[in-house]
Amino acid sequence: MELRHLLYFKTVAEQLHFRKAAAALFISQPPLSRQIKELEEELGAQLFVRSNKRVILTDAGQYFKGEVDAILARLEESKTIVRQIHLSESGELKIGYISSVYEHHLAEVLKTMREVFPYIRTSLYEVPTVKQIEALEQGKLDVGILRAPVHSEKLKLHSLFFDPFTVVVPSAKKKFTNQDDLAGFIKGSPFIFFNKDYAPHYYDKLVEICERLGFKPNIVHEANNVHSILQLIEAGLGVSILPSSLEQQYSNLNVSFFKLNDIPIATEVILAYKKSNSSPALKWFIDKYS
Repeated sequence: MELRHLLYFKTVAEQLHFRKAAAALFISQPPLSRQIKELEEELGAQLFVRSNKRVILTDAGQYFKGEVDAILARLEESKTIVRQIHLSESGELKIGYISSVYEHHLAEVLKTMREVFPYIRTSLYEVPTVKQIEALEQGKLDVGILRAPVHSEKLKLHSLFFDPFTVVVPSAKKKFTNQDDLAGFIKGSPFIFFNKDYAPHYYDKLVEICERLGFKPNIVHEANNVHSILQLIEAGLGVSILPSSLEQQYSNLNVSFFKLNDIPIATEVILAYKKSNSSPALKWFIDKYS
């Protein structure tokens, strides 16, 4: 039995007319009839009842049609998966990330990925959480490194870690003996932070922390990435409250970090990707980055 036998049978079973089936297959009717006869002989069963006026499926033919439909559908699915695997091994992996996530680990993963998938081209895009969600849903990004919450039925989420907040000030010789001293210092200082529309949930976290410290932040400078915020702090233009993980990433800057041990507010860093994306390269990246 060959694949063409199944295709011929399926076409006749759908058309229930040998001449029309032959036309659909771009062959003449006699060879088609011979192929069906060969198939019936191999199966040891009659698949069609033929007459001058009509062709109908036998009970055996009805059953076999269901099986053939499933086989051919599975074959088409396999062809699609093979193409996806080919593209994932030689295509592009588009990764979104936010500026406030430690990037050294990402660089190490991409370095190893180059050895495993030498023909994959990786593209990195620094995109805020809100825009990442939209890009992931539309397939413009394959995976995103962003901060919760993410509200989307189309995306699958994988928690990476919880990042507490820390106060960042221009390099200070002063030592704060307690959190009240720290709060008193930053209360009268201008704040530098993300734009509310750019990172709304992040902004709300800042306000919540300041309220727990007993004041409302006076935000005088806004920026759309953490690099700019830290550079403005280093220049002495204000203070900020940022994720603690940044201290390791920006230890070379002339700024000081002070932990907020008495305020258990944190932000969750997650991986997000589309549920329908079955790329092996994407799966490898998620496993290694997590």
